[in-house]
Amino acid sequence: MKRRVPAPLSGLAALLALYLVAPLLAGIAQGRSANWHDIDTRALLDASAVSVASASVATLLIALGGIPLGYLLARAQGRFSVVVGFLVQMPLALPPLASGILLLFLVGYSSPLGRATKGALTDSFAGIVLAEVFVAAPFLVIAARSAFASIDHVLEGVGATLGRRPLEVFFRIALPLAWPSVLSGMLLAWLRAFGEFGATVMVAYHPYSLPIYTYVAFGGQGLPAMLPVLLPTLALALLVLALSAVTAGPLNVVRATPPLGNSSLGKSSSGMTPGTGLDSRQGDRTIPRQMPQINFDVEKRLGNFRLQAAWSTRAHRLAILGPSGSGKSLTLKLIAGLESGDRGIIRVDEREISDLDPADRGVAYVPQNYGLFPNLTLIEHLYFPRGVNPNAVMYWIERLGLEGLENRRPEALSLGQQQRVALARALVRPAKLLLLDEPLSALDAPRRFRVRADLRALQQELSATTILVTHDPLEAALLADEIVILDQGRVLQSGPTQALFRRPANETVARLLGAEYIEHGTCHNPGQIAIGCEMFISVAEPELTTGERVGWSVSAGGARFAADGAYSGTIESAVTLGIDQRVIVRIGDARIGFVAGGGALEPGSSCRIDIDPHSVQVWPAPPATAV
Repeated sequence: MKRRVPAPLSGLAALLALYLVAPLLAGIAQGRSANWHDIDTRALLDASAVSVASASVATLLIALGGIPLGYLLARAQGRFSVVVGFLVQMPLALPPLASGILLLFLVGYSSPLGRATKGALTDSFAGIVLAEVFVAAPFLVIAARSAFASIDHVLEGVGATLGRRPLEVFFRIALPLAWPSVLSGMLLAWLRAFGEFGATVMVAYHPYSLPIYTYVAFGGQGLPAMLPVLLPTLALALLVLALSAVTAGPLNVVRATPPLGNSSLGKSSSGMTPGTGLDSRQGDRTIPRQMPQINFDVEKRLGNFRLQAAWSTRAHRLAILGPSGSGKSLTLKLIAGLESGDRGIIRVDEREISDLDPADRGVAYVPQNYGLFPNLTLIEHLYFPRGVNPNAVMYWIERLGLEGLENRRPEALSLGQQQRVALARALVRPAKLLLLDEPLSALDAPRRFRVRADLRALQQELSATTILVTHDPLEAALLADEIVILDQGRVLQSGPTQALFRRPANETVARLLGAEYIEHGTCHNPGQIAIGCEMFISVAEPELTTGERVGWSVSAGGARFAADGAYSGTIESAVTLGIDQRVIVRIGDARIGFVAGGGALEPGSSCRIDIDPHSVQVWPAPPATAV
């Protein structure tokens, strides 16, 4: 659809654009009447050479400090970033002559620096460079700061967990991603330095730079001689602006792309040497390794949010389950070293890792958006980690079905393929912990179902402990041996998966584990709960205390229609879900919700159902309030 701009806006925009172009057009119109004969060509070329050389040296000096300063301002937080960011832009707001006067206070003859250098920093090529650096540097600093700020911090964090030091991550990830904008900023800084007059005329009148020569020529020869003198300036300005327009562009950001193929996690490998992270194998027999003991006890405050979490486990597969904002991802970042705790310990076996750099922790981290580097191909991703095993690279390419994609960048991969690349990159180097931050959240429901099954199979191969962050109780049930329930920065309960589903600590935990229809009752005997109308629901072990008031719910798949079912009830509602129906049945004073097969189910009709005692979740409930 063609987008229309309101007429008043178009008119105002056209008026200003015309005004900005008009002087150039007026200069071109004066071409025939210009004085082309009295030009001092040698002096003009010398002045042009001075300006080109000084602007180039100034831009190099600006780049050496301006790129790191832009990066620092983009990554720093608090008052430091605000104050320094404000001050470094000051030359943009000052009149050029004022900038020159301030520089004379610093480097002039009577200043300490001027006396120490015997005036070498004024009326010299060095003086021109100093003036140009002062007025042109903000252009690059602002461009670099904006470019680095646009890069997802997660990418640098992932690079650190892959064994790379901060300087390596900067040169291999941050700078290449920011480079188009940084280069554009450098070109604009060069152009500003090349055309600088006010500060230069105050600090270094000699040797003549091109702007100063233009000023002198105008005073001696008048306006008719100016067009020839301006030709070098106009030509270089147009050239640099054109280069800046070509090099500037949006950062390479990984975005969700339409799937290009199957999102399965790949296929079983045959005839290959397993890569690192796998169990030891002898023939067809797997020799399981003892899982490391993980002790986690940390506290972290972020604004008004406070995380206080502690648990200990030797599980092969651990899930951290909780709602959004509960501190799940923050916990994973604390383990990976991408966030520092206010206090506490993180210990893997007897090794304390909480004070180690992310590169030294021996953990593999896959963030929620997979954290792929837009500037690297698939094969470059797999060789990026420090200490990568080449055999592991080939193994995981085949195992995860990535053959033929080696030279593709992330933007040319589907979400499923991006996920597999992120997993492969995490697995090609030794690690005791594999951290997965909601790895399936970006996939649609059918694809999530397939990938969940594949990920479960993959977990069985790995010798590393997988710690999975999720808000999906079904995902946690299928992909974890133990679960940690986290809510509002607190551990509500932790323990073996089946034990938690059968005996949640309270109603909040039950709801986080997927309980939809919450009921309350009193234990009739160690194996039954009274549900009204002289009906009792059977509960599997462990035994309950007679007379105890409890909350309870039936987990998904625990109830079904049966002609000879143990419970008689009444259908309250039936909602069609494709070929199935979502049914709510009342038995006694309680309601049970479950999915049933197709068929005519009339609300208000009688039915009989069976309920698996092992599917009944039970937890202590507060005493009933007297009315």
